Order: sequence, then C-alpha cells, then structure tokens
Amino acid sequence: QVRVMESGGGLVPPGGSLRLSCAASGSISMINAMGWYRQDPGKQRELVAGITGSGRTNYAASVEGRFTISRDNAKNTIYLQMNSLKIDDTAVYYCYCNAELAAGGPGSIEVWGQGTLVTVSS
Repeated sequence: QVRVMESGGGLVPPGGSLRLSCAASGSISMINAMGWYRQDPGKQRELVAGITGSGRTNYAASVEGRFTISRDNAKNTIYLQMNSLKIDDTAVYYCYCNAELAAGGPGSIEVWGQGTLVTVSS
C-alpha cells in the first residue's frame, strides 16, 4: 500500500507564512507526480500546486507568486511554502501522489492524504 501524510497546517494571520510537508511511503517504483489540492466546505477541491517527476511545476492562478512547491526526492517528500497568505487560502490542504507501484500490476495509482487544515485569520 502507498500512502501519503501531510503536516504543517495551522492558524496564521493574513500575510503570514506556513510550510506544508507531504511524505510518500510504500511500495513505490516511481513517482510520476505529487502535489497539493485544497478544499473548503461547500466548495470543490482545486489544484493548488503540482510537480512532475521531471521537476516541472504548475500553480493555480490564485497562488502564483505566493506559493512554492518543492521536493526532496531522497525522502519522497514535497513541500508547499505558502507566503503572503490570504483569508481565502483557508482550506483543508490535501497531498496527492501519482506513482507506479513496485508490485501490483502495470499502470499508475493516485493516493490522497488525510488533509491538513490551514486557517488564515486575524
């Protein structure tokens, strides 16, 4: 089984910063992509930032220039540095991992973390 675990959420005032971490573990042959989604109650889940196996990154327009996704391949871990946080950034942030398994058949799987809550409030 492949799983991911997020951490780093919390309460921060507007304009503040947080760094989220997500570590993938399990029988992983290759990670194709990892990234961050977020969701508020009553809203659809949206992609915040992603990074491919080749290192290509993409960001939601609403966070471009404020958030930075990075990775530590040796640890199968990604990070989301969140700066200049806004109240609208408040959400549960979910890590995902698209990976090829070391066993279990061909093709890739997508695994989601349990989420970490980011609350931006004064």
